[in-house]
Amino acid sequence: MDAQHPATLKIEDYTYHLPDERIARYPLAERDASKLLIYQNGQITESTYKHIADYIPANSLLVFNQTKVVNARLLFTKDTGGMIEVFCLEPHSQYPEIQTALLQKNKVWWQCMVGGASKWKHGMVLTVAHEHPAFTLSATVIEKQQSAFTIEFTWDADITFAEVLHYIGKVPIPPYLHRESEQSDELRYQTIYAKEEGSVAAPTAGLHFTNAVFSSFKQKQIDTSFVTLHVGAGTFKPVKSETMAEHDMHTEWIEVDAATIQSLIQNIGSIIAVGTTSMRTLESLYWIGVKLLDGQSIDAEVAITQWQPYEMQTSATPQEALQAIANYLATHNLQRLITRTQILIAPGYRCRIIKGLVTNFHQPQSTLLLLVAAITNNNWRSIYNHALNNDYRFLSYGDGSLLWVD
Repeated sequence: MDAQHPATLKIEDYTYHLPDERIARYPLAERDASKLLIYQNGQITESTYKHIADYIPANSLLVFNQTKVVNARLLFTKDTGGMIEVFCLEPHSQYPEIQTALLQKNKVWWQCMVGGASKWKHGMVLTVAHEHPAFTLSATVIEKQQSAFTIEFTWDADITFAEVLHYIGKVPIPPYLHRESEQSDELRYQTIYAKEEGSVAAPTAGLHFTNAVFSSFKQKQIDTSFVTLHVGAGTFKPVKSETMAEHDMHTEWIEVDAATIQSLIQNIGSIIAVGTTSMRTLESLYWIGVKLLDGQSIDAEVAITQWQPYEMQTSATPQEALQAIANYLATHNLQRLITRTQILIAPGYRCRIIKGLVTNFHQPQSTLLLLVAAITNNNWRSIYNHALNNDYRFLSYGDGSLLWVD
């Protein structure tokens, strides 16, 4: 077990004043023009994303999250004219992973948040029509849980649910932007390397990267690799409890192929995560490997729960843990690992895989801020004060940082 268990942390110690005008409502015209704060050994320097390669050693490996945001917001109008918003969170547990659910035709079950749920009376079927192609989408409540609804969607066209969302859904920009999504968000709330559909929020650290930046990596012999973590709405969920002990960390789907595992093994000591989602994926891999080394099975539902990294005792090296995953995939004739993680990275956590993190500036009292505190040895406040005092733009469409692990 690590020295400090984050269950005892008080969230009030991880707050700061974020003026409303510092929240970036829109992205800059050029992705890589965003400011970049570099933190290393207690020192802060400044640049822009266009020049990020200058601050990364040659032969490093940058790991990106290639998840693609789906148009997860669906708006239904009742016969009376009232509006009900259905926000698709994740597939029902009957599906083995997100891609399977997105490829369903004619009918699918999904876990959703519902805005205006009190106006959705029992037995009422909501519908919305689309013209080209012509089809009608219907929604029925199957079950109400504590924090979500199970909704059955049906549609009368030979298309997948992914296509339904594309035609009818809206871009799920974060609620703290306090505006409706616009056509420009279709492009800008997506990384240029987005590939695997399934997220309801963008891995925002990646929004700053351009083809020119990737070219600068190549010139400096900085390698790149890709994992998939489908970002859930829980990433925006503020911590409401006084201490972390009462906070239930959200779970998210991760997907890593065998070739990437080998690349990680070969680059231990020089791995940089682009985004908190990439970091959560990479650090989860270590603990999955530890469980395999201990002879434990990997639960496809949730491979790593939020407290396991603080309660498992191990002396396994990162190479040994990752090799255990590689062996597992080979033994089971699998090309990729697909599971879910609930990992909570907070002060008291020691990074096993990553040496650095590229990330945006996060909300007060969020689990993402706890993650930043963990890797900077609790020096997050000096970093954020510098950003606030030097006109950095905050949150999803804002500026960002390159943080080296203390």
